[in-house]
Amino acid sequence: MMVRHSPLAALILAVSTVAIAPGAAHAQDQGTIKIGVPAPLSGSYSRAGKDILNGAQLAAADINAKGGVLGKKIELVSEDDKCDADAAATAAQALVQKGVVAVAGGYCSSAALPELRVFHGAGLAFVMDASTNPELTEKGWSEAFRTIGRDDEQGPFAAKFMKEVLHAKSVAVVNDNTTYSKGLAENTVQALKKEGVEVVYDDAVTPGQMDYAEVAKNVGALKPDVVYYTGYYPEAALIAKDVRQLKLPVKYVMGGDGTTDPTLIRSAGSAAKGMICTTAPLPQFLSGAKARRFVADYKKAYGADAVPGPYSIYEYDAVSVTAKAIAAANSTKREDIVAALHKVSGFKGATGDITFNEKGDRSKAVYMAVIADGPDFKAYRELDANGNWVTPK
Repeated sequence: MMVRHSPLAALILAVSTVAIAPGAAHAQDQGTIKIGVPAPLSGSYSRAGKDILNGAQLAAADINAKGGVLGKKIELVSEDDKCDADAAATAAQALVQKGVVAVAGGYCSSAALPELRVFHGAGLAFVMDASTNPELTEKGWSEAFRTIGRDDEQGPFAAKFMKEVLHAKSVAVVNDNTTYSKGLAENTVQALKKEGVEVVYDDAVTPGQMDYAEVAKNVGALKPDVVYYTGYYPEAALIAKDVRQLKLPVKYVMGGDGTTDPTLIRSAGSAAKGMICTTAPLPQFLSGAKARRFVADYKKAYGADAVPGPYSIYEYDAVSVTAKAIAAANSTKREDIVAALHKVSGFKGATGDITFNEKGDRSKAVYMAVIADGPDFKAYRELDANGNWVTPK
């Protein structure tokens, strides 16, 4: 409870109160600059969504503590997109109506796609922190940006890891039929085949079921070296439980970046031990001073035992780079902010230097493999500058 009385927590509370206050649509007239934050704040993925909002609040608090932008405070306007296409479209329209000048957020690619369609129509920049489906920046819409990599980068990384580190000869790839999950699965399967690894299973499960024992049995009968699940953490926890409880002949259970939420370990319990996930570097494994300060500030604001989720720091950078673009443009006009974001090069973010290419993607996005060990993930392997596998320090 004492954390609420710290100066940082007070700033966070001020930002979050403004973000959800009734009548927030009129706050622009009161001298604030509004940035929208769409995220799943209810439902199965609310843990990830609230963590994204936490990252946004930390960024806004830091910016406002330094005087804001163009002499005004940053105000966050959050909307619950429920990780659902219809709800996402409604959330995006609400943000437009509330007068945001840019948007930073998103989680599920299946929600980000309809959101982007709305923001494109409104001419609003959308800087995504977690939505990795390539289609988002392949439409040619100038409003799309992201501080994280793409599934056609993670898929080849995962395949290379499975072959060269795990020495896998056969892999079962399981997705959940969502935009993100199908995209990562497709890119991983293609990369595995190029690596000469046999894909013995490539099919989908339905999210939200109580267990996946039948699917696990079908996969186990094929005796793959690796089961790679490309969906989200709630289902990943159940699949890990089923594989372990049924004592299936599977050497490794793996997941993509959508599984790396700390909730996975709490939900799966002992079945999570040894599970490996491919992901953009988690906040606690980034070595820069800004990343270390982010983790420390996160704990100050949200509790000493709080573990920042995988996308909190990428959302922190999404809000920060958006504010930087507003300052560089010396304008809050939507088209000026979009133009300024396209000029971003070498921005010193908490996740490292950020440069947007012509599509709005982050140049030189990197990935790592983490392993569930105890109550949290530990760094496992990454590629060094020479393309060699190393154990992160």
